[in-house]
Amino acid sequence: MLEYEIPVIKLKSSNELVSAPAAPAVLERSIADVSFLSGMLVDKFAYHLPLHRQHQRLEAAGITLARSTLINLVKRSILLLEPIVDAQWRHVLTSKVIAMDETPIKAGKSKTKKGRMHQGYFWPVYGDSDEVVFTYSESRARRVIEEMLGTEYDGVLLSDGYKAYSSYAARCENITHAQCWTHSRRQFIEARDDEPALVDEVLEIIGALYANEAYIREHKLSGDDKRQYRQKHSAPVVDQIMLWVKTELEEPSLLPKAPFTKALGYLRERDAALRVFLDEPDVPIDTNHLERALRPIPMGRRSWLFCWTELCAEHVGIIQSLISTCKLHNVDPYTYLVDVLQRVSDHPSKDVLELTPRVWKTLFADNPLRSDLVDAV
Repeated sequence: MLEYEIPVIKLKSSNELVSAPAAPAVLERSIADVSFLSGMLVDKFAYHLPLHRQHQRLEAAGITLARSTLINLVKRSILLLEPIVDAQWRHVLTSKVIAMDETPIKAGKSKTKKGRMHQGYFWPVYGDSDEVVFTYSESRARRVIEEMLGTEYDGVLLSDGYKAYSSYAARCENITHAQCWTHSRRQFIEARDDEPALVDEVLEIIGALYANEAYIREHKLSGDDKRQYRQKHSAPVVDQIMLWVKTELEEPSLLPKAPFTKALGYLRERDAALRVFLDEPDVPIDTNHLERALRPIPMGRRSWLFCWTELCAEHVGIIQSLISTCKLHNVDPYTYLVDVLQRVSDHPSKDVLELTPRVWKTLFADNPLRSDLVDAV
C-alpha cells in the first residue's frame, strides 16, 4: 500500500495550522491512480476487454468496485484527453494528402425503430504524419465530409469508391480526389465466379502496379524520383488496364447486372481518380494504411458490440485516435497515457500539440512521468 504523509505545521506567529498540499490526483476527488486509469483504457481500447470483464477480474483479485465507478473513471479520463485529439485533428488537416473512410458502429437507441440500436459511423482520417483521428457521426451522408473538412482543406483526398467522397470533391476546387486500387481489385475478386479466366487476367495486370510499389519501397524512392518511376513503369500498366476494361465492356454478351460487368464499370467510372497517384508521389496507391489503422474498431466491436449512447461513441473516437496513433509511431500506449494524464492539466494550452503521440515521442518519451506506485513497489 502506498501512503502519503502530509505534515501539519503550526505557525508560531499566529498559532495557525497549515498543511502541505496533498499529492496531486489525476481526477479531482478521486483516489484512482494514473496506472489504474491507463490500464483500464489500454485493456478496453487496445486489447478490447470490455469493462464488465475488467470488473470480473478486479472482483477475482479481491477488489470491490461498482461497475458504474469504472464507467465514470473511463469517461472522465477520456475527457481530459479531448484537447489533445483536437490538436491532432488540426495538424492532420495541414496534410498534403489525407485518407478517409467510414466504418459502422451501433450507438444509442434508434429513433425510428423501437427496440433497435442506431446505426452510426466512425469516420477515420489519416494524415501525412502517420496520425489518425476517429470522428463519430450518426450519418454516412456527404454532409458529414463537408462538416469535417469544410472548404478549408487544400490537398488530395484519398478514399474508396463510395460516391459521397467524389461528390464532395467535385464541389471543392482546391481538392484533388484520388481513389484506392485495392478496392478496385476487390470488385474483380468478388466477380471471380462470374468470369474466372478474365478476372485472373486483370488481377495479374493490377499485380504489376503493386510490384512497382514494392520496388519503390525497397529502393526508398521519393519525391520526383518516385514520380518518374511511376510515370515510366506504372502509367503504361494503368493505360493497359483501362484499355482492357474498354474492350471488355464492348463485348455484346455481357449481362448488365453481372458482377463482372459491374466491376468493369467501377473502374471505368473512376479512371481519373485512379490515376492521381501517378502524378503525385505523396499519394499512396491504396488506402490499406488507413484500413490497418481503423482495424481496432471492428475488432473491438466484436467484443463490446455497441455503444450505449452517441456520446459514448464520441469518447471511443477520442481515445482510439490516441491509442492508434501511438501504435503508428511505435509508442507504448500505456506509457504514453500514464505520462499524458498527469501532464495534461498543467501543460500550457497553447502547446497542447506537444502532447500528441507524434510530438510526445520526441519531447517526453525518453523520460516519461511514471505512477508513484512504480517507486513504491
